[in-house]
Amino acid sequence: MFLCSPTDYMCNCSSTGSPSMDQCNETTGQCECYPGYTGLQCTDCEEGYFTNGTGEVCMPCGCDTTGALHSLCDSSGICTCKKGVYGSKCDECQPGYFRFSDTGCQLCQCNNHSSSCLPQSGTCLNCQGSTEGPLCEKCKYNFYRPSAALTDSCEPCPCSTVMSTGSCHIDTNGQPVCDQCQLQYRGPHCDKCKDGYYSSDSICMPCECNGNVDRRTSPRVCDPDTGQCLNCSNNTAGKHCEKCAEGYVGEDCSELCKVIPTTVPPTTQTPTTLSTTTMLTVTTTNLTTLQTTPTTHAVLPTLPSASENITTTATVSEVSWTQFNIIILAVIIVLVVVLMGFVGGVYMYREYQNRKLNAPFWTIELKEDNISFSSYHDSIPNADVSGLLEDEGNEVAPNGQLSLSTPINMYNA
Repeated sequence: MFLCSPTDYMCNCSSTGSPSMDQCNETTGQCECYPGYTGLQCTDCEEGYFTNGTGEVCMPCGCDTTGALHSLCDSSGICTCKKGVYGSKCDECQPGYFRFSDTGCQLCQCNNHSSSCLPQSGTCLNCQGSTEGPLCEKCKYNFYRPSAALTDSCEPCPCSTVMSTGSCHIDTNGQPVCDQCQLQYRGPHCDKCKDGYYSSDSICMPCECNGNVDRRTSPRVCDPDTGQCLNCSNNTAGKHCEKCAEGYVGEDCSELCKVIPTTVPPTTQTPTTLSTTTMLTVTTTNLTTLQTTPTTHAVLPTLPSASENITTTATVSEVSWTQFNIIILAVIIVLVVVLMGFVGGVYMYREYQNRKLNAPFWTIELKEDNISFSSYHDSIPNADVSGLLEDEGNEVAPNGQLSLSTPINMYNA
């Protein structure tokens, strides 16, 4: 029962914490307080309230019933939080904690690769050590973890993205192995060229053998370092099997090389001239009669035909343009040689006829006092026989007889 006794008793209630400064219990003097206030004169704050440093107005602490240990707070209004919970009202998890509950917040499970996570789901944020995943438990693409411990950082795969997909895994020996090599590469780290490829500035390029290497007998196809083709087939040769082997011919490396046809070289017949045979017959009638008969036998060369001189074996069905030109040139040369032989034979024959007409046939008769000469030139006008004997002592008679001034005894039979 509150009494108002302004003269006999002064209540002195707080004007902030009580609705009336003059109303209080006549026995105890307890003032009527507002909620959150307590004390005889309503000057103090109840539990769960604080003055916020003003000393007069009491405000509720507002501590979260889930995250705070109790509803009390200090004079600044800061509540006492459970483990992993923070904030003035204990209403959220601390950094590095998640899953707000009656038991507090749980530590983020990021395998030591992150110190923060989403407060509700616990998904790790900003994973370090080349890791990823909700708990930073996986390696990023193109990285691998050397051991099975999830707390270990991940290392880059020894796999080039040019030679492979870039990713790798740990084999049974604990070594990193590339997951998948590109088409032209092989090996644990995809750093070697496959069969049919060679390394050109560390890049595997297809062997350039023009299809002239049999993979069944030479699966490697070419040298992996130099690109030199191995075991060229189809009668080809060269670094890239780009040309025909010796003894074979073809238009280009895309066609099969064929055996070069064997051609018998053309032969020319050399005109044969029989040597001149001079027959000297000496007969003696009383005195010695000397008769010399020169005869010359010349055999004109038989002109060979081109078909007899050139013998060609069977050629292949296809003759290249170059071969055709060579054959035509050879035929022309043979024809020129034959023509020259023919012209030479005709010339020699004509020379022979001319010399035969101009050659004298002499008959020498030795008599007691002179030597007489007679020839078929006697029937030829202006025939000159003076050159037969050029001794100064000899005289030539008009009838062709040569008289000797030398005694006859100087001539022996």
